[in-house]
Amino acid sequence: MDNVGIVVESLDDAISFFTELGLTLEGRAMVEGEWAGRVTGLGNQRVEIAMMVTPDGHSRLELSRFLTPSVVADHRNAPVNALGYLRAMFTVSDIDETLTRLRKHGAQLVGEVVQYEDSYRLCYIRSLEGLLIGLAEPLGSNR
Repeated sequence: MDNVGIVVESLDDAISFFTELGLTLEGRAMVEGEWAGRVTGLGNQRVEIAMMVTPDGHSRLELSRFLTPSVVADHRNAPVNALGYLRAMFTVSDIDETLTRLRKHGAQLVGEVVQYEDSYRLCYIRSLEGLLIGLAEPLGSNR
């Protein structure tokens, strides 16, 4: 997989959030023109993007802020059983410490932190942008 794309309202806020989660900003650019619209089917478009790289360097998130055309749908408050893409799950070394840091960026716990057997501590959060993010802290032999 090359990347997963996420459309956001504030590129700066999203970059700060994912940086706090451990990703690194690889680059930021404006993508615009008829050629780009031929790929997306949106016609002439102007989109500011930021590419974020995971700590292992193998995966990327492409954060996009559409200037034109404007956003036409908002799925940020969809429940976890809605059809379509659900969430991205990130492995963290300390879920409580990660939650403390992410709350400073507007993250809110969706339910509660739970433990699955002796394998993981898990939770869902919503970012300031309303993005659903999963956190998984490996336990025991999963570390």
